[in-house]
Amino acid sequence: MRLDCDSSTPIQVFVMVHVAAKGVPARLAILLSLLLTPCAMAQTAPQTVVKQLAPSGTLRAAINFGNSVLAQRPKGPGDPQGVSGELARELAKRLGVPISYATFDQAGKVTDALKGGVWDIAFLAIDPVRAAEIDFTAPYVLIEGTYLVPAGSPLKAVADVDKEGVRIAANKGSAYDLYLTRALKHAKLVRLEGGPSPMDVMLRDGLEATAGVRQPLVAYAKANPKVRVMDGRFMAIEQAMATPKGRDQGAAYLKAFVEEMKATGFVAKALAASGQNEATVAPAAAK
Repeated sequence: MRLDCDSSTPIQVFVMVHVAAKGVPARLAILLSLLLTPCAMAQTAPQTVVKQLAPSGTLRAAINFGNSVLAQRPKGPGDPQGVSGELARELAKRLGVPISYATFDQAGKVTDALKGGVWDIAFLAIDPVRAAEIDFTAPYVLIEGTYLVPAGSPLKAVADVDKEGVRIAANKGSAYDLYLTRALKHAKLVRLEGGPSPMDVMLRDGLEATAGVRQPLVAYAKANPKVRVMDGRFMAIEQAMATPKGRDQGAAYLKAFVEEMKATGFVAKALAASGQNEATVAPAAAK
């Protein structure tokens, strides 16, 4: 038996199973339920939402491998790992469509690719500059932006960094680049796009600091005694799901989806499974 899974299918399933349970033997009712359930679950989102979030018939998810808290490359052939990949695949399942990935090594390149129309959803930090072209959900993960400095640096606290003569390496277009562009009064940003990591560039070129996400900076410092990570933070980075503006119903669905994924423990489990236990699941969005 083949069933066409249109938007009315979940209602049909409920009615048919209910009738079967009332009027036929239990075994037959159970069999009917099992036959219909895959169809019911194949598409739980309204068709208008599916058309907005996956207009090509495939959900195209932008994955930023530059943020190792959220996404990790697979060790071999396979899908991206980490909470971003898990959320993307769960969303595709809810929409009832296949998934493809557009992968990047910096968040700035994700936003630059928006003009090319290569992705339908992305995983980015909320920022007012990005919000001009992108609709964000509430955050699902909170991480810290902080500094890495040479081990013998006279800079001790986060507030010490914004001084004349201080040069800070940062990935161009990252959330912390956008934030520090607005916040810094005296220090200068050295924006990098591809090539060696900002940490390596800091050491190579004798820069005074590197801005970044705490977890990767800590991992780098553990392997390199020439550097240390500062206590404290200069910003809380609110990681959210995003879709291009103009997809209002899709954006509303994404917002509800993220809240459900936080509330059910999906986000926490995905972080733990990818070894990111120190990342914080964001609280429920204010109503």
